[in-house]
Amino acid sequence: MAVIILGSYMFRYPLGGMNSWVLQYLLGLKDLGHDVYFVEKYGYADSCYDPEKEIMSDDCSYGLKLVSELLARIGMEKKWCYVANNDIYHGLSRQRINEVFRYADLFIDMGSHGSWQEESDNAALKVLIDGEPGYTQMSFANKVQEGMPLPLYDRYFTNGKNIGTPGNAVPDLGLKWEHIYSPVKTALFPYSSPGTAAPYSSIMNWVSHKTIQYNGKSYGQKDIEFTKFLSLPKLIKSPMSIAVSGKDVPKMELKKNGWTVNCGKEVTLTFYSFRQYLLYCRGEFSVCKHVFVANNTGWFSDKSAAYLASGRPVVLQDTGFSKHLPVGKGLFAVNTLEDAAEAILEIENNYHQHSVAAREIACECLEAKIVMKKFLNDLGV
Repeated sequence: MAVIILGSYMFRYPLGGMNSWVLQYLLGLKDLGHDVYFVEKYGYADSCYDPEKEIMSDDCSYGLKLVSELLARIGMEKKWCYVANNDIYHGLSRQRINEVFRYADLFIDMGSHGSWQEESDNAALKVLIDGEPGYTQMSFANKVQEGMPLPLYDRYFTNGKNIGTPGNAVPDLGLKWEHIYSPVKTALFPYSSPGTAAPYSSIMNWVSHKTIQYNGKSYGQKDIEFTKFLSLPKLIKSPMSIAVSGKDVPKMELKKNGWTVNCGKEVTLTFYSFRQYLLYCRGEFSVCKHVFVANNTGWFSDKSAAYLASGRPVVLQDTGFSKHLPVGKGLFAVNTLEDAAEAILEIENNYHQHSVAAREIACECLEAKIVMKKFLNDLGV
């Protein structure tokens, strides 16, 4: 049994989709019998989101209550530490979490942005898992050009399975990029049959973060890619929905083109409401961030993995993931508006077959215990 610490963010941005992403990694490690801890720090001023008040502040009381209860449900009630503003420790004390770091076999940085750098230097092995392929490497390269050092880890992993491969334009910075897709514990997403009137839907942020500039080019977010598929509801009979968050969402334009527009925050308020929304849907249609698509990163969505596990067929804009996962039955990689319409028509012509295939892909390729076992084996842990 290894002692493993995972650093990411759950308390600061406690919406269900985000918490689900981290939860799958934690459960995969726990199911392998390891002693698993979760750590997080506030990061910067006003970094805590309260979805009920719809404000950002230094007060993480909402996230502390919600996430501590969620972690307790998976047997981690004494296995987490959140450091709030002014270095106030919640969960495990400073002394206790420093002690855990000193005998930890592995620290996984999955979005802590180096905030545990000093403590994690004491762990036997320190690993980065990059969930923003292309964006991360370009950010690193820009910082190097400014004279800043690269963040130091023993191993570097990314969700972009084309990063670091021959012909891919994303800078590798001389690092060996290894690969891992976000896992899903399929038992958390029970297979069921949706109604025929249920929509194909996407859960998304219209714009997640700023455009990045690299080598004279700009790379943006999902807002850029969605325009390519704006008229999709007009080409098919199946209802189409978008659960969207963020500023400057063109709701009127979306509705004019036949989309039902839901509030992304409301449907993902908790992990359980997020899961319920997936079960309500008939399948997923989603675009990907422009930076993922334009750079052929090979990224695959953790939300899509959860849709697949629920037996919901997935139609996802191709980032190059079609080289690494089985497509054409249960999962479709599309590049154009016409591709997406044809994929949904194909699913509807034999929905049960594609629903079963979707679940099989999740179980065979993305199951948390399988993914995390391979990851640890590759690390020698």
